Amino acid sequence: MALTPRAIWLVLLGIVPVVLRPAASTVWLWLLLCAVVVTVDVWLAPRPRDLRFERGLPASVRLGDSASTSLLVTNPGTRTARGLLRDAWPPSTGAEPTRHTLRLAGGERTRLTTTLTPTRRGDRVADRTTVRLRGPLGVGARQASLEVPGRLRVLHPFPSRKHIPSRLAVLRQLDGRAAMRTRGQGTEFDSLRDYVEGDDVRSIDWRATARRRDLVVRTWQPEQHRRIVIVLDTSRTSAGRIGDAPRLDSGMDAALFLTAIAGHARDRVHVIAGDRVVRAHVSGHDRVGVLHDAISELAPVQAQLIEADWRLLAAEVTRASTQRALVVLITPLESSALEEGLLPVLPALAARHRVVVASVADPAVEALRRGRGTATDVYAAAAAERTVGLRARTAGAFRALGVDVLDETPEQLPLALVDHYLSLKRQGLL
Repeated sequence: MALTPRAIWLVLLGIVPVVLRPAASTVWLWLLLCAVVVTVDVWLAPRPRDLRFERGLPASVRLGDSASTSLLVTNPGTRTARGLLRDAWPPSTGAEPTRHTLRLAGGERTRLTTTLTPTRRGDRVADRTTVRLRGPLGVGARQASLEVPGRLRVLHPFPSRKHIPSRLAVLRQLDGRAAMRTRGQGTEFDSLRDYVEGDDVRSIDWRATARRRDLVVRTWQPEQHRRIVIVLDTSRTSAGRIGDAPRLDSGMDAALFLTAIAGHARDRVHVIAGDRVVRAHVSGHDRVGVLHDAISELAPVQAQLIEADWRLLAAEVTRASTQRALVVLITPLESSALEEGLLPVLPALAARHRVVVASVADPAVEALRRGRGTATDVYAAAAAERTVGLRARTAGAFRALGVDVLDETPEQLPLALVDHYLSLKRQGLL
């Protein structure tokens, strides 16, 4: 049961009889009358649980975009349902409006729409829907909170997707050069053709030559369906924020960009996100399917305030690919965490695979290094210089093991990582 503002006015109206007959009995009689009126009005109000609700909601929306959720409300009874409905969502969902005026005659239905503009990535689950229906006099109401399930997956905004066409053009150029069909390391047999002056004599197929009585050479093309394993660190070091977003989101952008390009190159991509446990694992070589699955599966993954278990993650890499692969470790270059966790397992990993460590650099650190205006700026510059030195020391230790290290800002890391991948393809090192 709930009271409306009319009930307050009804009680205040009792001032008139109290003034006309100032006695305690007058007050109690008026309060009793108000209670009876409210009780009867509540009894005559429709039951909120008798209403029928159907929710319409898209499966997902990209962070920064808006989506709409609708409630189809049906009144199966004979009484007119008048009141308010509140469709509650978590604050980060950006629901507007959440309160709707309801007026439904018996047998009617209406659709109430709420616009959702999420401000955080992940799954957003609808809270209970609260309905308050007034009685005929409008002094009392029945109220109930009902479960109307709804789940919206807020996907990563994937800002680097705007660069996909330019990198696909580079990939097509590489495929065009591959059409020359040269023999070399990292190639596989494609077809036979007649010998042309200048061809490598080592490519001559003598059996085919004997059958045709003309020189025939084998043509080769770069191997396809190479294996790319992307490991996304979701431990505490990825929880640090750069600007308005955590490091994890910037690393996720780089992982998705590489997944998109490698999928178009028909490579088999594995995306592993984890810390002490594996939070997500996506694999495939379908260029559309693997990217779609990666975006969807990584959406609810959040950084955890625990240390990463790099032995576990290295074991996941081994399970994902027993063959030699390009292994990309996306993790911040934090010396205290990596020198104790990643560095001991890196030699064995680098011996079996080609390893790249990609890290998100904070532009604010570089800005602090240049500060010399005040004594406080000088101290901040010294701290920033020490941070840069520790990162450089960690990167140097990785490079000594034959590991490539990329340390770029959030905007540049996806481009640098994909350009490095294309460069390896151009050199036939994949």
